[in-house]
Amino acid sequence: MNTIPAQSVAAVDYDRYARLYVAARAGDRVAQRTLIEELTEPLWRVARRAGLDRESAADVVQTAWLRLWRTKDGLDKPRALTKWLRTTVSREAWNVAGHARREVASDPLDIKEPIVDGIEDEFVRDDEREAVRRAFLAQDDKCRALLAYVAAFSRPDYDVISEELGMKRGSIGPTRGRCLDKMRKTLLDDPSWGAGEERYADGT
Repeated sequence: MNTIPAQSVAAVDYDRYARLYVAARAGDRVAQRTLIEELTEPLWRVARRAGLDRESAADVVQTAWLRLWRTKDGLDKPRALTKWLRTTVSREAWNVAGHARREVASDPLDIKEPIVDGIEDEFVRDDEREAVRRAFLAQDDKCRALLAYVAAFSRPDYDVISEELGMKRGSIGPTRGRCLDKMRKTLLDDPSWGAGEERYADGT
């Protein structure tokens, strides 16, 4: 059986992948195998950039392939195959990463926990984690959704965020900055925020 010639390394050949996908849907196992061999590694890197370990990333990519082949009527636009796969991997990776993480607002929103020592100071750290959680929950729905999505990934996929939250891609960064500023102001108004540093400085 004739196969479709290999794509150029310089760019994604959407038309070629569309033809491979249509052929695979029609039962061409060579076309199906070619798609899997060429696209699995790039998709795996997408999952890895989301913060997943090697095994979890491989599982997420496999899940995406299974969903593709099990789609009853196939993709309406075969030329969008690579985008569909990338989006599916990104969403699944976000779900997996979210289940594996601590409470979403307790860590990465660019707000560092104080470094303190001693048993007593551990209670202060707990208080401050709770303050971060309260500050996060005090924000509006839009900010909470955006910050939660960004926090789940070491390198967030802005295309996926744009589609999921209905935001223009160019507005994601500025909106994130404004949401973080509002959250910091909320934290500064919370008396338990910074308590660890004050207590350590006083030597009590």
